[in-house]
Amino acid sequence: MSQLFVPDGYKPVLNVKETEKAIVLIKDFFQLSLSTELNLRRVTAPLFVKSGTGINDDLNGVERSVKFPVKDMGDCQMEIVHSLAKWKRMKVTELNLEPGFGIYTDMNAIRADEELDNLHSLYVDQWDWEMSMKEEDRNVGFLKETVKKIYRCLKQTEFFVYDRYEQLKPCLPENITFVYADELQKKYPSLTPKQRETEECKKYGAIFIIGIGGRLPDGSIHDGRAPDYDDWITETEGGHIGLNGDLMVWNPVLNSAMELSSMGIRVSPESLRKQLKERGCPEREKLDFHSRLLNGEFTQTIGGGIGQSRLCMYFLKKAHIGETQVSSWPDKMIEDCRKSNIAIL
Repeated sequence: MSQLFVPDGYKPVLNVKETEKAIVLIKDFFQLSLSTELNLRRVTAPLFVKSGTGINDDLNGVERSVKFPVKDMGDCQMEIVHSLAKWKRMKVTELNLEPGFGIYTDMNAIRADEELDNLHSLYVDQWDWEMSMKEEDRNVGFLKETVKKIYRCLKQTEFFVYDRYEQLKPCLPENITFVYADELQKKYPSLTPKQRETEECKKYGAIFIIGIGGRLPDGSIHDGRAPDYDDWITETEGGHIGLNGDLMVWNPVLNSAMELSSMGIRVSPESLRKQLKERGCPEREKLDFHSRLLNGEFTQTIGGGIGQSRLCMYFLKKAHIGETQVSSWPDKMIEDCRKSNIAIL
C-alpha cells in the first residue's frame, strides 16, 4: 500500500524551475567527485538483460521484473534491470581493470513491486559503481575506507549546494559512524530494524550499517539482500558478520533515517555457495553468471549504488522523491501532495 508523510507546514525551499536547475548541478558535481575519489571511468550500461542468465539483480528474491519478448530474437524474453549489481562485475572483468580502478554508470530501472511512499518510486535512478580490488583487501577495514571516500563526496556536494543556495544549510556531521547490524539488534531488541535505523541515525546524523542480509543472533536479518553479489555471510572482526552495508543519513524534513546508498565487497566463490545455500536456492549455481563466478572467471570487486533522485531530494530538502524525478503515482497521493505544497514533477 502506498503511503505519504506530509511534514507540518512544509514549503519547498526552491520552486520547480529552480529545482530542475539545481538537480543538474548536483548530479554533474557529485558524479565528478565520485569518479575522482574512487578512480572510476564512466561506461554505458544496459536497460534490460536476457532472462534466465542470472545477471539481473534479484533484490530480495521475490520482486517481479518487468519482462517483454523480442520479435527479432525468436521472442526471446528480456527483463528490465532492477540494478546492475552483477553486470558491473562482468564489465570490470572484461575491461581488465587494475585494483583501485573501476567504472560507474547511470542506472535506470523499473521496480514494479515497490511500495510507493516519500522515498520509494517505480522508477529507480542511481549511480551504479564497481571497483577492482585485491583479494587480500577482502576485509571490513577496506570496506570502511571506501565508505569514507563516498562520504567525502557527500560532504563536498553539500557545500557545493550551500555555496549556490545559502538557504539550503549543511547538516551532515563531519564524520560517518560505523555500526554493525548485530550490535543494533542487541542494543534495541524490542525495536524493528527500521526503528533501530531511526534511533541510531538521529543520534549520529550519518551512519553505515554493516552486515545487511546476514543472520543476526536472534535468527532474523536486518534487511533483505540477494545472495549473489554482496558478501554478507563472511565473519569479520570481533565475530561480526558481513562485508557490506547501507549508508544512511538523518533527514530533518521527514524526521527519519534515509538510505542513500547500499554497497559491499562482492562474493567470492566460497561465500556465494554459502549464501545460496543459506537462502535455499543452490540451483542458481547452474546459471551462467553464477557458474562463471564459481569457476573463478570474475575479478574480485567492491561496488554499490547511490540514489540520484534521493541525493537531490536530501540536499534540496524536499519532502517527496517525486519532487526530484518524474514517475507515476496513485491519484490520491498526487492530490494529497498538491494540497500539501509538494510539487510532484
